[in-house]
Amino acid sequence: MYLLAAEENNPLIPHPAEMVVGGFAFLLVLFFVGRLLVPRIQKTLQERTEAIEGGLKKAADAQEEAQQALKEYREQLAEARHEAARMRDEAREQGAQIKVELREEAQAEARRLVEAAHVQIEADRQQAFAQLRTEIGRLSTDLAARIVGESLEDEARQRRTVDRFLEELESSNTQAVR
Repeated sequence: MYLLAAEENNPLIPHPAEMVVGGFAFLLVLFFVGRLLVPRIQKTLQERTEAIEGGLKKAADAQEEAQQALKEYREQLAEARHEAARMRDEAREQGAQIKVELREEAQAEARRLVEAAHVQIEADRQQAFAQLRTEIGRLSTDLAARIVGESLEDEARQRRTVDRFLEELESSNTQAVR
């Protein structure tokens, strides 16, 4: 009895009714957890995994886009530098061309001014020569009138005399120069 009483009160060995109720409760909890909670937990874990992977993918995509944008920026910067260098070269060429054109224009203007000065000098010389010829003619007729003692007031006669005198003077100068 003692053994029997000891067996009945043994805390390590459960009572068979408790075993049936415990087994039923375990199967009920196992069914509830297996059928209802585990899929929900797996679904939540899957969503979190997908969200994390999506975030990582978005981060990778953003990093790739940033790398692409950086590459495009560097290409545009290199292209802009190349374009600026080309524009500087063109500006230098245009500056040199403008210098040449201005120099040519200045030389042409200088030639024109020199030619105009030569023309003016020649005109002044001709005018001075004509005035001198007139003055010499007048003086020579006055002198000739005094020497000859006759009046040379006739205009035609004066001109012929002066012209003849100047022609003789010019021919003697031409022969002396040769």
